[in-house]
Amino acid sequence: MRGRSLSMDDVQNRKDIRGITIQQTGVKNVCLPFLILGQRVQAKIIFTVSLNKNLRGTHMSRLMEILTDWTTKPLSMSSINLILNDALEKLNTNASKIKIDFKYFIEREAPVSQRKSLLDLDCFFEGEVTDEQREFTFGLTVPITTLCPCSKEISDFGAHNQRSICTVKIKSDNPDLLPSIENLSKLIETQASSPIYSVLKREDEKYVTEAAYQNPKFVEDILRDVVIAVRQIQNIEWFSVECENFESIHNHNAFAYHEESVNILEG
Repeated sequence: MRGRSLSMDDVQNRKDIRGITIQQTGVKNVCLPFLILGQRVQAKIIFTVSLNKNLRGTHMSRLMEILTDWTTKPLSMSSINLILNDALEKLNTNASKIKIDFKYFIEREAPVSQRKSLLDLDCFFEGEVTDEQREFTFGLTVPITTLCPCSKEISDFGAHNQRSICTVKIKSDNPDLLPSIENLSKLIETQASSPIYSVLKREDEKYVTEAAYQNPKFVEDILRDVVIAVRQIQNIEWFSVECENFESIHNHNAFAYHEESVNILEG
């Protein structure tokens, strides 16, 4: 009735008697614009919290409110902890987790003509806070070119090559000290037969083709060289490297994966 306030029951806060604590509940496939490392990007987010066994549901709208607030201010690797702490406080939980996938663009300059272009990279920030630990993971996928050493060795003319991708994931308790996206992508590209460019003129294409021919590598070669390079990065707790070649003469891909803990290496 007009003039009367309605009292609405908070159904989510009702007691639950089934005795099951839910490790993760929240929102998935959320698309929002973020300002990440100076770039306005479209991000896809998974944002969850744990739910006590005595509660029926969590407050999904509060998760969305937290994310929406961050669309108006710069988001960096270290901001992930602020988002997670906000979730702990506003949802009265003891664990929260978030993963933010986004496209990031780096400027590339062709090797001979020096024509400038943009190369898109798939990246993600992932964080998790519990009573026992706090973790941050940074992931980056870089497209590269590889040329088959076996093909070059056995062929009288040429060698087959392919576009490949290399994904590096790094866990660190101090994300502000990790390399920038630009520097980490360059570290990965350096281990390939050749980098990839969005714009190449004829003289650039000749250069890239010949450079790859002079630097043939199997998928295992790329993986091992990237692992050795990543080991030199400071402030890492754990990392993984995954390489995949989209084969040009097969109807399947070549694949290699490696992960290791820094604690194991130091032991």
